[in-house]
Amino acid sequence: MNALLTVEQAAERLKLHPKTVLRFIREGRLRATRVGKSYRIVASDLEAFAGVDTSAAAKRAVRVTSVLEVVDLDPDGAQKIATFLSAAIMSTEVRPNPIQLTTAFDQAARLLKVVVIGSPADTAQLLQLAQVQLENLR
Repeated sequence: MNALLTVEQAAERLKLHPKTVLRFIREGRLRATRVGKSYRIVASDLEAFAGVDTSAAAKRAVRVTSVLEVVDLDPDGAQKIATFLSAAIMSTEVRPNPIQLTTAFDQAARLLKVVVIGSPADTAQLLQLAQVQLENLR
């Protein structure tokens, strides 16, 4: 079942002002259903309006799994890196396959493991950010 979105949610996904989305609805460019005094937009209608390809080929995304090991790290440094990387993947941009991040720190071994799952481009960018952050720690 497709999700129903408010005008504000649709505007956020399209990175537009809610009044612009309302104008598209009133002009008949974006399909919506009136519920009381507001509108609801079916998510698939919004994707079609935005030109998002929902075919099987578009859903078949390439994903990369990378494991980054950082040795000889104190708990404070491990926390800084984990927090930095977690903040780096936060985005208001709607992605069909968002990046996934898991971190684990072994205090006895002074070892931080970072597991990144995402598109090749997103993963490469996050690993580059990690490298910059590690250079700033040393």
